[in-house]
Amino acid sequence: MTSNHSSSSNRKAIHFVGICGTAMGAVAAAMKKQGWDVSGSDEKPYPPLSDFLASEGIVIAQGYSADNLPEKEALIVIGNALSRGNPEVEAILNRKLAYTSLPELLRTHFLQGRHNLVITGTHGKTTTASMLAWIFEFAEKQPSYLIGGIPKNLGRGALFRNPKESRHVILEGDEYDTAFFDKRSKFIHYLPELVIINNIEFDHADIFSNLEEIKRSFQRLLALVPSEGMILLNGDDPNCRDVVQHAPAPIVEVGFSDTAGNRILHACQREGHSEFELFGTHFEIPMTGVHNIRNAAMAACAAHFYDIPLPVIAQGLRAFQGVKRRQEILAMHNGVTIIDDFGHHPTAIRETLAGLRARYPKARIWALFEPRSNTSRRSIFQDMLPQAFALAHGVIIGAVARASLLEENERLNPISLVKELIAAGKEAYYEPSINNILLKLQTSLEPGDVVVIFSNGSFDGLGARLTRSL
Repeated sequence: MTSNHSSSSNRKAIHFVGICGTAMGAVAAAMKKQGWDVSGSDEKPYPPLSDFLASEGIVIAQGYSADNLPEKEALIVIGNALSRGNPEVEAILNRKLAYTSLPELLRTHFLQGRHNLVITGTHGKTTTASMLAWIFEFAEKQPSYLIGGIPKNLGRGALFRNPKESRHVILEGDEYDTAFFDKRSKFIHYLPELVIINNIEFDHADIFSNLEEIKRSFQRLLALVPSEGMILLNGDDPNCRDVVQHAPAPIVEVGFSDTAGNRILHACQREGHSEFELFGTHFEIPMTGVHNIRNAAMAACAAHFYDIPLPVIAQGLRAFQGVKRRQEILAMHNGVTIIDDFGHHPTAIRETLAGLRARYPKARIWALFEPRSNTSRRSIFQDMLPQAFALAHGVIIGAVARASLLEENERLNPISLVKELIAAGKEAYYEPSINNILLKLQTSLEPGDVVVIFSNGSFDGLGARLTRSL
């Protein structure tokens, strides 16, 4: 591959297939900052990633086609959502082009020889990684980072500085598989020095058969942590305690229980803020929810391991502004608050609603849920979801994404779910039409209500459309 000269024709080229994945888009922007010619394609670009990439000057080809591939020599990065049969993937293989996965690209170009802090777990990865990256930035440590979302303090999901400026890289570590040609978990590639395990539950039913398979993947990650590194785990989660039993690196449990080595004390929530004590230091975050207290404690412990002073950690957490699509307030109109959240697992939904209930104790909370993830659209969570919505006043379930690709007995039954919610005394509706959801809300919402939209996709732009309709 040619070296990077000032002439655009001589610059290194890289093309991302599936560029609107949260991590793919973030790395694409980082590569452009390093002087690469960056292009990309995606089936259906949507905000916030499409807006973010446009602001970085990266053109996205809509739809997959052999015509999207660069004419000059380029490295092709194939996203993990792509598979055989995709026309762009087939063209790459037939032309025998150089291709790689995103995790392998990171390992080769960014992670070797650096101090890599990998944040893992079924829930809370993005928020914890965002808190930790911001603490390092606030402490003027000049970190590099890769986060599967956009932290508001940082304005971008990825930044890769020169190793001479900073040797710390903070990574959100996903247990999902790497690519169709590499079925290992993504985080296996990340050369970890410190690993955070927030929690472990069953998820990703399309690639894992059971919880034990997920735990084995975490055990493989922990086997890579060096003896001078550190493993921070949720000491209140038995699955976390189980996977570290034979880990060769030092282990510290973080949690509320009295057996935790780093114990969270005096936790409380009020007026949109949460407070807790750790290492004899008082911490405060402008967020609610016990899960966010735990996220902040994990970030504080990791920063403390790298010798950031506790008062600086506390100041950084107090100034943390949150992450886009994580309890993000989209709008407040006519007394109605509209909130966007990435939650799609029953535990994440339950914890988010608990945090919102603490923040809005007297409000009627409406939960709008799109069963879109590869697990939530399946029947696996059928029995868990009714309890997940226990703190909501009303629930509207949208269409099950890609329902035709699943057998009827395999997919979530939204009608049955709604019946259970109604039996529990809630207003609940199944509305596969976005227009009908909007009409239902227009006649149901009252001043003081809070609407939270749960989806790991765009929900057909429901948040923006609801904002306009109000």
